[in-house]
Amino acid sequence: MDERGEISPTDISKLTEALKHKTIGLHGVAVKVEEAFTNYRSMIASTTVVNGHNAIEEVQCSARTFIQIIFGPQSVFFSGKVLEYSKLRKLKHSKMEKINTEKIESSAKTEFLSQLKQRYINQYDAVQPIPYIRDRLFCVDKVFVDGGIEYFIVDTRTRVCESWGKLNSYKDIFHDVNMKSVRRILEGEPGFGKSTLTLQVAYDWCNGIAGSVSDKYEILILLRLKQLGGVKSIFGAIRRFILPHDSSLSEADIKQILKESRSVLVILDGFDEYPEQDDDGTSDVWKIIKMNMFQMFDVIVTTRTACLPKECASQTKRVRLTGFDDRAQDKYIRKAVVGNDEAAAMTIKRRLLENSVLADLCQVPLFFVMFAHVNHESEHLQQFKSVTSFFSYMIKCFHYHLKNKMRDENVAKYDSFEKDHRELDRVAFEGLCKKNQQLIWGKEELCKQLGEEFYHQYVSLGILVEEDVLDMEPSYSSMVASNLMQEKTEVRFYHKLFCEWYAAQYLSSYVGRSNVRFMASDSKSEKRYHKILGRKDVNNILKDLDPFDLQYVFRFTCGLDPKASGKIIKYLNNTENAHHFAVLCILEKEGKMDSILHSVRDLCSSEVDIQDEDTLLLQRSTIQLLEVASNNQARQSKSSPVFCH
Repeated sequence: MDERGEISPTDISKLTEALKHKTIGLHGVAVKVEEAFTNYRSMIASTTVVNGHNAIEEVQCSARTFIQIIFGPQSVFFSGKVLEYSKLRKLKHSKMEKINTEKIESSAKTEFLSQLKQRYINQYDAVQPIPYIRDRLFCVDKVFVDGGIEYFIVDTRTRVCESWGKLNSYKDIFHDVNMKSVRRILEGEPGFGKSTLTLQVAYDWCNGIAGSVSDKYEILILLRLKQLGGVKSIFGAIRRFILPHDSSLSEADIKQILKESRSVLVILDGFDEYPEQDDDGTSDVWKIIKMNMFQMFDVIVTTRTACLPKECASQTKRVRLTGFDDRAQDKYIRKAVVGNDEAAAMTIKRRLLENSVLADLCQVPLFFVMFAHVNHESEHLQQFKSVTSFFSYMIKCFHYHLKNKMRDENVAKYDSFEKDHRELDRVAFEGLCKKNQQLIWGKEELCKQLGEEFYHQYVSLGILVEEDVLDMEPSYSSMVASNLMQEKTEVRFYHKLFCEWYAAQYLSSYVGRSNVRFMASDSKSEKRYHKILGRKDVNNILKDLDPFDLQYVFRFTCGLDPKASGKIIKYLNNTENAHHFAVLCILEKEGKMDSILHSVRDLCSSEVDIQDEDTLLLQRSTIQLLEVASNNQARQSKSSPVFCH
């Protein structure tokens, strides 16, 4: 019967009918076979069998026992049938489990990708070229313009820099053969558009733009490092700062999804603002930078040029943004400001050319963007002699714009907050002075320090920006497990330059006082500053302010207070490798020419270099000061311009 195909692992009805036939006369045996087979199938169909291989083996043993009792020597045949059936059932359940697992994983990945994209859409759809223009938010693609971009050419044998080569577009970072690496650093001076570029990359990925990152990467992870103070796990950071509050995905889910993805791009934005720069290397961020984690993922770290990670993987490629040239400025004006209005475009460009200082400053994209939008709204634009006067004018425009929207009875208090911001100055200064800079504050904490009315006014101005994030306390893991995660509001400055502006207000109020004096030390006539107040010298105030990272704090301070400027410039001249910043600070000084010439003479008393890696603004500023020295016959013992090609 088996050879004729009349017995199958799932149907023995013909067998039992044959046993019951009168010519065979095994009716009792047939009944026992039916009972045994029914019990066996019942056990096979149970959930216990589906969930464990041990249970399947138990059923097989039970079935064999039944058959051996009934058939004795013939049990081998029936045991074979039972085993065949069990294998089929086991294979079926295995396939079903695999299909169900794949469905679950596919569903989790789909949810993850959807939530990533929604987060990035919320970010790149709300770009504010000017902080106070809340009623006009731009999609990043409507305002982004490619500025200058270069890559670091290194001799592969000696690892020595040869020169900088040009890239045609930000897309070349991902596609140019010279940029082939899984680790890249994107560097640039403050306000050069590093974060804006990352938003453009997110836009490209979300919208599947041809020739962009969407062609190469299945998943994009974009994190702001200034938010990651105290956050050790990269998966926890993704869960907290990217995914929505009500996401069903856990850190373990995120880890599994990334592990099984074929191509991932991770962007860590703002290393210069990362609170854990001096971490012992235990955080995932440092492991990623050193290539001890995510070794197969492409990773980009953005940072200020003066704040490169000290320990990087040897394969790391460097790219730098060089700012806006005339072409980029013209493109931005037409794309984001005036549209097809040729006359308006020419007016903005003419005003820019009329002011040589402004023309230099506006190579910095952030400054140019503010200038272009404010200039388009104002018929009159004052002349600027320094970055301090320009930034001061921008701040006044912010206040003026908001004041026009207020009721008359509120203007008096508003004016008082505009003039008296000493507490905000202190908060900004102390934040930058910390070993690990504090650039984010809790809303409740900041409200308490500033006062609620003051706080809300500066949020309305756009100078302070709120953002809701998931709270991560010591009980975070238990909160995740119980789905009791809570949100909190964090506050930051619109841009770090604004934090530096208010910190400079605080610094100038102390360094410019008459009780801060210049003295010579006993050893090697090294000049030091001493602050009588609190029995602390000025070095103790300035030593925690790195001029390579915070050059604008020094520049703004010199522009705000002539008394402070002389002391700051002398301090920089006596600080190793910081004399270049003294050049920029001299140009911020406002006052009598004699005072400026005195600073120029001090600068020119030592070697003056102009190097290829200097920014164009610094190069031109140095040349400008050398011209001042030459025209006024300032003493120059060593002046040797050096251009590195």
